[in-house]
Amino acid sequence: MAALLLRRVCCHYLQAHFGPQLCIRNAVPLGTTRFWNKNIGSNRAVSPHITIYSWSLPVVMSIGRRGTGIAFSAGVSLFGTSALLLPGNFESYLEFVKSLCLGPALIHTAKSALVFPLTYHTWNGIQHLMWDLGKGLKIPHVYQSGVAALVLTVLSSMGLAAM
Repeated sequence: MAALLLRRVCCHYLQAHFGPQLCIRNAVPLGTTRFWNKNIGSNRAVSPHITIYSWSLPVVMSIGRRGTGIAFSAGVSLFGTSALLLPGNFESYLEFVKSLCLGPALIHTAKSALVFPLTYHTWNGIQHLMWDLGKGLKIPHVYQSGVAALVLTVLSSMGLAAM
């Protein structure tokens, strides 16, 4: 609010002392006025909204990879901060969890919830590394590698959670 008020006061001051041509409301790059006039005349949006596009496997997997990356960054930061600030050591907290006598189904579910994003991020990262090498960039190959990454994610997360 204060920034808007300051902007308004400064613009008013500059207009009063240096003339109205100094304060430009809409700066349009040279050579694009025809484009913008056509866009304004046709009432088109500047950028299409996300609801226009149909969701596909690569789109969902890309969003999932970014989400798991953000979650891992937050998780590692939270774990490191808690290790520094909380009293005791890791073994004492591990013993506390063991003393809760949680059933094997709940432990397996918790391990799966931790391992699935890790394996997903890993296999999807390998898929992206292959794309960086220029392999599998055709649309059918993109879908095949996406399905392969998902299958490998499920299999490896089940195996790691069973340990």
